[in-house]
Amino acid sequence: MISCKRILAVIESDRETQPALSRAKEIADKTGAAITAMLVVYDFSYDMTTMLSQQEREAMRDAVTKNRAEWLSTLLTERKFFDVEVVVEWNSTAYEAVIHHVLDEKHDLVVKATKPHNDFSSVIFTPTDWHLMRKCPTPVLLVKDHDWPEDGNIIAAVNVGSEDEEHSQLDDKITRYAREYAALLSGHVNLVNSYPSTPLNIAIEVPEFDPETYNNAVKNHHREEMASHAQRFDIDPDRCYVKEGLPEKVVPAVAKDIDAELVIIGTVGRVGLSAALIGNTAEHVIDELNCDVLAIKPDGFECPVRR
Repeated sequence: MISCKRILAVIESDRETQPALSRAKEIADKTGAAITAMLVVYDFSYDMTTMLSQQEREAMRDAVTKNRAEWLSTLLTERKFFDVEVVVEWNSTAYEAVIHHVLDEKHDLVVKATKPHNDFSSVIFTPTDWHLMRKCPTPVLLVKDHDWPEDGNIIAAVNVGSEDEEHSQLDDKITRYAREYAALLSGHVNLVNSYPSTPLNIAIEVPEFDPETYNNAVKNHHREEMASHAQRFDIDPDRCYVKEGLPEKVVPAVAKDIDAELVIIGTVGRVGLSAALIGNTAEHVIDELNCDVLAIKPDGFECPVRR
């Protein structure tokens, strides 16, 4: 079962419902974890008050923070969340405030709601979501406004065909998380792996190259690796999906086909110019999903956000 002692639920004051709080409670009820409800506030008119004294500016900031703390406490009381800690922080950069609190208080999980898209058939991941997925040292669970039913499908997005040791370790970690959440929800683990199509440039430039033979060899390699991985974790072969194509197409397609409630995927944080570009495989997959997403980091990940 999941070892989860402290959950940080990110609250958003512009939402009527608070899916992150509901999901945090759902997990806490089954794990015994303590919940902290965190609201990050900032009034940008504060930046235009430099003509005021420092004392006046601090009074303005404190008044806004106090007002939001009272609002959050009332919300928790109305929804009968009596044992939830309230944290309201003043910060213009929400993800930094969240990560600072995670580092200071040693939270095991961050839960945040995604934004519904206008057509109701997809979700939008905000810049704060992306920063948390890239930089937060703990797992980040991004949730929609829906319930987790029993017997639901959970997907572990793996890359079992890779010979890279770091990828293999991350695959194991992703699968362990999937098994733990499946036990928590009385759900089912499904493994999804994609493999690349035959490179057309080689087929064109090398006359003796046999695309069909190459494709079959790659497919069989991934199937064998998947079978071995599934056996190690005692996962039903019928719940293993090995499909040709890009991960950002294969994983969301399988998630839609089996009506997955949760997809678990590994992410690697980046800094500098690359952090501004949504370029790696995990982020492309996440951007195509329309279900809850649990993003986890590889062992040894170093958080780039410092106090």
